[in-house]
Amino acid sequence: MVSDEVLFCTELIGLRVYDTRGRQIGRVKDAALVPIIDPARVDRFLVGGGWAWLAIRYDQVRSISLDGIYLKDEKLTPYHSDEYVLRIVRDLLDQQIIDSFGRKVVRVTDVTFHIKAVEDCQQLNVLEVDIGMRSIFRRLLQGIVPPAWVRKIQRPIAPNSIPWAYCNIVEPDPQRRLRLNISNEALEKMHPADLADIVEELSPDDREAIIETIDAEVAAEALSEMDVDVQASILESLETERAAEIIEEMSPDEAAHVLAELEEETSSEILDELTAESKSEVAELIEYREHTAGALMNTEYIALPETATVQDAIDALHRNEELLEVLNTIFLIDGEERLTGAVPLARLFVAPGVKPLKSLTSETLIRAKVDESENRITELFDKYNVLTLPVIDRDLRLVGVITADDVISVLRQK
Repeated sequence: MVSDEVLFCTELIGLRVYDTRGRQIGRVKDAALVPIIDPARVDRFLVGGGWAWLAIRYDQVRSISLDGIYLKDEKLTPYHSDEYVLRIVRDLLDQQIIDSFGRKVVRVTDVTFHIKAVEDCQQLNVLEVDIGMRSIFRRLLQGIVPPAWVRKIQRPIAPNSIPWAYCNIVEPDPQRRLRLNISNEALEKMHPADLADIVEELSPDDREAIIETIDAEVAAEALSEMDVDVQASILESLETERAAEIIEEMSPDEAAHVLAELEEETSSEILDELTAESKSEVAELIEYREHTAGALMNTEYIALPETATVQDAIDALHRNEELLEVLNTIFLIDGEERLTGAVPLARLFVAPGVKPLKSLTSETLIRAKVDESENRITELFDKYNVLTLPVIDRDLRLVGVITADDVISVLRQK
């Protein structure tokens, strides 16, 4: 049963408004929040009466119920559009929003308010947005069947709603986002793969709005999880400086893959904005032929001299903490930078610091040439069950590594 302390937007719209003497002065046409002041409280009601709309402040309302809104103050003012307000009907109803808890994009079909008693008046606070069949049912019967009857008829239908705290409004206009105090904090805490799925469901303008305003590192991680055509579309829509900021946060191989999908002019402009080190790494990878080990590999790895010890390796890990999430192997090279061995990371933690790394190398050194085909690479991963595959050039020098997630990406695209 629906509580008397609850009011739906479908019930609020069209609700009669009465003055202090009980005379009807109009009907509610919309309700507005001012998020920068209070993110949930209805700040004003927009009432249509005659030829003009009037604005009723929340503190002018004595009571709210299905019987109507009764005022305790008649100092009404004409409504003027305000960029700092979020209007429920105009800006929220039937619009797509992001459910940051369920990690999905949903369309709002109704809004549930909580009627809260405060001193000598009653206020409305947005409680949740409704997205299920029950809210659609209410919309269909809105204005046709009395609200009290609708409440009884809808009982067998299970409610489906999202708490207001988990709703993330998508607003393409950066200035309006600022005025409405719209935060992307909840999105930035999501797993990159979930955020990528959400962004891919949005329109091009809304995609740009999200990627433009979230943290660059988060944007880079999410972008890496998207389809290449979506990646290209988003980057081409951004300002060059912002696109470069995001590319800078990507691993060199991911950055190279993305830039390779862009128009040459756009790709060059973004490359020019990168730091010298990033530009050199990414530009080098772009030059490799598509569908080869060179195009797949990453240049972020740890390689140490053949003479290094376990302690040297641990010191190197401390210097490269940003690689720890993807690192599982340390490579050994000779004086000519030729690959001579691979040491699984786990072996470091069961060996004394003075032990030579060379004595911990894998018995069989599995590697691939830089011009090896993608099909051959996937065969090597499958046959030898490796997590990381070193890539060498024609002089046997270590030039990059391919990881299991790179291979999974290739398989997904086939």
